Amino acid sequence: MTSPIDIEGGGASVVVDGEPGPETQSEAKRLQGRSPGQLMWIRFKRDRTGVICAVVVIGYFVVALLAPLLVKLPGTDPYTLYGQDPTYADKPVLDQFGLPLGYLGGVSGDHWFGVEPQYGRDLYAMLLYGMRTSLYMALGITVLVMVTGVVVGLIGGYFGGRTDYWIGRATDFFLSFPQQLFFIAFMPVVTSFFVDPREETPTYFRALAMLIVLWLLGWMGMARLVRSTVLSLREREFVEAAKVSGASPWRIVRKEILPNVVTPILVQFTYTLPSTILSIAFLSFAGVGFVEPTPDWGRLFAAGARYAEQDPAFMFFPGVALVIFVLSFNLLGDSVRDAFDPKSGR
Repeated sequence: MTSPIDIEGGGASVVVDGEPGPETQSEAKRLQGRSPGQLMWIRFKRDRTGVICAVVVIGYFVVALLAPLLVKLPGTDPYTLYGQDPTYADKPVLDQFGLPLGYLGGVSGDHWFGVEPQYGRDLYAMLLYGMRTSLYMALGITVLVMVTGVVVGLIGGYFGGRTDYWIGRATDFFLSFPQQLFFIAFMPVVTSFFVDPREETPTYFRALAMLIVLWLLGWMGMARLVRSTVLSLREREFVEAAKVSGASPWRIVRKEILPNVVTPILVQFTYTLPSTILSIAFLSFAGVGFVEPTPDWGRLFAAGARYAEQDPAFMFFPGVALVIFVLSFNLLGDSVRDAFDPKSGR
C-alpha cells in the first residue's frame, strides 16, 4: 500500500507503509546531529545578499589593516603636504587659488582619489588611514559595549529582585545622558585636567577619552535586551531542571542561558558597530574627536564641508566608502537575524 506523495522544496518523496522515502531519509540524515550554529551557517550561505555583504565588510577591515602597504602602491602618505612641500614643486597639484588641478578633485596617476585643497594631501592615503582609525576604534568600543551589556543584563535578568532593581536604576541614570552632547562638553573638561592648555592634546588621549565615554554611555541598550531575554528563559524547564540537579548559578548562566542569548547579541553587534563608526565620525566632525593631522573618516567630512563650494569632489570618495560600509553592515545584520530564525524562509 502506498501513501500520498509528500511534496517539499520542489521534490517529491514517497512514503510507503508509513516509512519515509529515500529522499526524505537522506534529508533527515543530512540534518541529523546538526548544532544550531551549523544550521544557522547553512541558512546564511543560502542568502546571497548576506554573503556578499559579509565579503564587503571583511574587505573593509582587510584594507584598513593593510593601509600602510596599500598607500605604497601610488607612493603617497596621508601627512605630506604635496601642494606646499618644495620637494614636489616639479609636480604641482594645486593652482594659484589652492584648488586641485585636473578633474574630480585632482585625480591622477600619482593621486588616485585626488588631493585636499589648500594643502595638497593625498585623499587616497587619508581615506585608507582614516578607515583604519575609525574601524578599529569602533571595533574596540563595540566589543567593550557588548561585553558590559551582556554581563549586566545576565546578572539583572537571572538574579532579579533587588539586584535587578538597582541595576535597572543605574541603567536609567546612564540613559539620561545625551551621549554625543555629553562628550562635546566632557572633552574640554578632561583636557583641562590632564593636558597643559599651552600644549596640543595627544592623539592617544583623544582616542582614550572617546573610548571611555562611548563605552560608558553605550552599554545600556545591550543590557536591556539581554535582561529581557534572560527573564523569559530563567523560568523555562531546562533551567529549572539544572537548579534541581544542584548546578551553581554560574554554571546555569554559562551553560544554559548564555547559549540561548547568542542570537540577539550577534544581531545587536552588527547594528552597533556601524552606529559607533557614525558616532566617532560625528565627534571628529564636531571638532572634539580626532583632529589634524590624524586621518579619520569624520575629519574628512569636516574638511569636505569647508571645501564643498570650491571642491565638491573631495567628499565623493569618503562618502561613497562610508555609505557602502554602513549599508553592507546593516544588510549583514538582517541576514544574520534571518539565519538564526528557523521560521525564516530565506
